[in-house]
Amino acid sequence: MPRPYASGVVAAPADEVWALLRAFNDLPAFLPAIANSEIVEGTDGAVGAVRRLTLADGGDPFDEKLLAMDDADRTLTYAFTGANPFNARRYVSTVRVAPITDTGESFVEWWAEYDADAGQEGELNRTFAQGVYAGGIDGLRTKLA
Repeated sequence: MPRPYASGVVAAPADEVWALLRAFNDLPAFLPAIANSEIVEGTDGAVGAVRRLTLADGGDPFDEKLLAMDDADRTLTYAFTGANPFNARRYVSTVRVAPITDTGESFVEWWAEYDADAGQEGELNRTFAQGVYAGGIDGLRTKLA
């Protein structure tokens, strides 16, 4: 099973980084690939909430459901809930923020597990790891600079 992964250091305290990430509906605030997000079920930040995302380059909107939110460990887990522009099946992703105690910065890591046709895995791993996760970490750096 593929497991794309990205990590990086953000020059901001973990609580500030976490505040941006835990606002489940505010993904466009730091991820340029996302043009719009709206909560279509539940309450923003509450487990069970579903956000509908529209990519900046167009295409059909797709939904992600918040599966877990842990403020103490600064982690959130979400999943695609049907058709998505990546044709991934059973996609579940987690993002985690940890403090770097000697500098006051944050360590952010983001990964997923998913199913897809074998011929798509290499491209999807690059898209998720480099485009989505690394792009999101870079966006956090920019937003909190």
